[in-house]
Amino acid sequence: MPAEELILPWKGAGMKEFPVDSIRAQFPSLGVTDGERTRTYLDNPAGTQVPQRVSDAIARFFKTSNANLGGYFSTSIAAGDVMFSALRALAVFVGASSEREIVVGPSMTSLTYTFSRSLGRMFGRGDELIVTRMDHDGNISPWLAMAQERGAVVRWLPFDQDTWRIEPEALDAVLSDRTRLLALNYASNLTGSINDVRALSAKARQAGALVYVDAVQYAPHRLIDAPSLGCDFLTCSAYKFYGPHLGVLWGREDVLHELYAYKVRPLTDTLPERFEVGTPQLELLAAATATIEHFEWIGNLFGSGADRRARIAMAFDALCAWESELARRLIDGLTALPGVTIRGISDAAQLHLRVPTVSFTHSSCPSAEIARRLAGLGIFVWSGHNYALEIARSLALDEEDGVVRIGLAQYNTPQEIDKTISALSALLAPHSEHHAVSARQAEGSLSTN
Repeated sequence: MPAEELILPWKGAGMKEFPVDSIRAQFPSLGVTDGERTRTYLDNPAGTQVPQRVSDAIARFFKTSNANLGGYFSTSIAAGDVMFSALRALAVFVGASSEREIVVGPSMTSLTYTFSRSLGRMFGRGDELIVTRMDHDGNISPWLAMAQERGAVVRWLPFDQDTWRIEPEALDAVLSDRTRLLALNYASNLTGSINDVRALSAKARQAGALVYVDAVQYAPHRLIDAPSLGCDFLTCSAYKFYGPHLGVLWGREDVLHELYAYKVRPLTDTLPERFEVGTPQLELLAAATATIEHFEWIGNLFGSGADRRARIAMAFDALCAWESELARRLIDGLTALPGVTIRGISDAAQLHLRVPTVSFTHSSCPSAEIARRLAGLGIFVWSGHNYALEIARSLALDEEDGVVRIGLAQYNTPQEIDKTISALSALLAPHSEHHAVSARQAEGSLSTN
């Protein structure tokens, strides 16, 4: 499909071409080259590029607002405005009722370790925690450590290797009257599969358990409405959705109020301050606000006059449609390559159940070798387990070599997909011939026997 034919339907807008050139123009790093070689950024699940406005916000903070909080002078007052503006923007982004439900930290993993420690004070010997075989280790290891310290029991929740999701029946099998917490992801950072968090949360809460959701891989691609999911906590990472290196946690206000906070004595018990130890990374908070403004800007390309949340929702409607078509193009291309196995949903009718993170293995070429050779062509992808250790183990993959992971973002293009598939076809051709010879030899051996 030529790029000029990639025209998609938008809600209430008839037929309109996605403005990918306008979006790409917002990202200065897309124009950076390595010598004469252009860069194709398909490493997005590990961290996206940032719009110019995000970089500008950091520089502007240091120029106009660089001070600690709580002073009577202008830079300190401005720094306070930066912090509260960011909390309000992030609250709108995840659908929170107020900024009191937003806690910001260095990363999703560091926040999860912090909150696992606080939640651990509520659990005792014999209490049960459920973690999944589908999660990034940032939503597993903190709970394993807490369980060990508290004498709690860990129950493992598998994912279905046919649907690539966590099915409600599997949760039923591990829930009990001793279950105190379910930790799961919204979307997998390796397979891309989206879990039905609302249904799974309802089952856990019915059993009296708290629910902690890792939405790091969901946040760049779909609109989050945290309160409607029925979970108690939801985390994401700004640097995965075109922003700075910050982790963001949403928590139900009543739960946050009750939870023990590890803090210094001068801090008040107000939210979210009681969970934010030390001076915040104010320059990154300024950048976080600019990140949300970027989504608003996209929303304005498809409508105007709406409130902030509605503009963000319009942006995600458009982005989801664009990225889904790119994912379809990528999956079709990979499926046509001999020896390639996609580790995740590949049925065109089921693509709405995944984000555009596509992982694959080859029958005879190591994943690391594929990633290394693509890098030499200016195509950036990841290989390995990508911290999804339990998925690699469940699929009986070599843990170190893992998969090749290609992750699409709003600024990727059909031409980049075609370039990547062509490059893979060329570099895998010798391996594919070996695969074909081996298959013929195996078939001949069977017929002889």
